[in-house]
Amino acid sequence: MSIYEIWNEVDLYMNDKLIQPDPILDEVLKANQEAELPAIDVSPSQGKFLHLLASLKGAKRILEIGTLGGYSTIWLARALPKDGQLITLELSAQHAEVARANLKRAGVSHLVEVIVGPGLDTLAVLKDKGTDPFDLIFIDADKPNNPNYLKWALELSKRGSLIICDNVVRQGHVVNSESKDENVKGIRQFMNALAQEKRISATAIQTVGSKGYDGFIVGVVE
Repeated sequence: MSIYEIWNEVDLYMNDKLIQPDPILDEVLKANQEAELPAIDVSPSQGKFLHLLASLKGAKRILEIGTLGGYSTIWLARALPKDGQLITLELSAQHAEVARANLKRAGVSHLVEVIVGPGLDTLAVLKDKGTDPFDLIFIDADKPNNPNYLKWALELSKRGSLIICDNVVRQGHVVNSESKDENVKGIRQFMNALAQEKRISATAIQTVGSKGYDGFIVGVVE
């Protein structure tokens, strides 16, 4: 058995023990596949981790940058109170349409607003409108723009807000300063910006599992 197969088997074992079967989330992933969305959703264990972070924070307002088919959105929305709100940003109108159907299927559409368009444009609009700060911000969109997403996340947060960024290890390629991969370059620029940013205290966690070798950043706005 290869190391990748072991990672996957351990993920399946942990999920079986710690995550209750969820036919709705299974249907969501199936709908995403049938719509030919890229299979880049967070894993079940990562989804539950996001849910637990939102619950521990007591988040009432969540911002998600990168919706895809709404799988991670559902995990986060399920942690909201009845008067909570989640705003999720998606570039693709097709992806947003799939996500809205999935959110309705999961019974959380009343808590979620899906906004279609370039993320940086939408973030600027939210700021100009005087949108209330968010308790938790999840960045999981186009990696080259991660440094810009960090800037906006800080603008739209408050003291104590959580900022989480996914896919920051890139199979270990993040350490390659000579990489020509725009995703890796975006993550490295994001890390450089984070290292110099005094308004947030953050750490990185490397992960292995069904999604391979990657990792995420968790930070608290100070």
